[in-house]
Amino acid sequence: MTADSADQLTSDLALALELADLADAVSIGRFRAIDLDVQTKPDRSPVTEADLAVERAIRERLAAARPDDGILGEEFGTEGDGARQWIIDPIDGTANFLRGVPVWGTLISLAIDGVPVVGVASAPAMGRRWWAATGLGAWTTTSAAEAGASDAGTSDADTAGGEASVPGARRLQVSGVASLADASLSFQSLAQWRDAGYLDRLLALSERVWRDRAYGDLWSYMLLAEGLIDITGEFDVKPYDLAALIPIVEEAGGRFTAITGEPGPWHGSALASNGALHDEVLAALGDEA
Repeated sequence: MTADSADQLTSDLALALELADLADAVSIGRFRAIDLDVQTKPDRSPVTEADLAVERAIRERLAAARPDDGILGEEFGTEGDGARQWIIDPIDGTANFLRGVPVWGTLISLAIDGVPVVGVASAPAMGRRWWAATGLGAWTTTSAAEAGASDAGTSDADTAGGEASVPGARRLQVSGVASLADASLSFQSLAQWRDAGYLDRLLALSERVWRDRAYGDLWSYMLLAEGLIDITGEFDVKPYDLAALIPIVEEAGGRFTAITGEPGPWHGSALASNGALHDEVLAALGDEA
């Protein structure tokens, strides 16, 4: 990476964090609101007034800050066609949001030539945020409980990417688990795997791992990046569900592909791991399984 490209990524990451601040201010004000407006989209998925308001706010800021960049958002589609594209999920976990479950967040990514290079996942109801840019590492805020238990990682905050530095940040690192028998797996939703024709393979994989759970949505991937679980995968996903997660997982030392092995967020499925287990899991879920 050249100095110029590193500076540009640092600036882009700083903007992504600013966008996350903006999104959090909009979304948290409507979380658990008794008068929250909820509609059903043509694909029968829910959308709230908060989803729409967050994406509008992000688009307005990007129009001012990066007018030449394209945008792909869940609610308002694609705008522009340049090599640089911001990919936005205004509220990942809308079903949780509308039920009052705090596991939801805004996903913000910048992709260049289709490759996500900046990612921010902000979960204000959980008081957490995770972010990364290619070559700049993956980071998270430290909760009060974590800060009281350990000072580890805080000395790295000043290297979190220039303007994108966050006081008290700690660097993320995936686990070193190297055996499926010791691994923790999150599968997101049994229905997704059944509908994709992979349920039998998932159940067979679950018999080989130490522990399996369905943590769901962005939370599974952030647990992976923090080294707390080792494998997560899902089907029926769009680029805006995944793009922000990819730099965070990869900069934490993990690996991120489709379940069929292709890189990137464009293939309708996702498999993320700590890297050491990835090929074995791909084989376990593949056509020869």
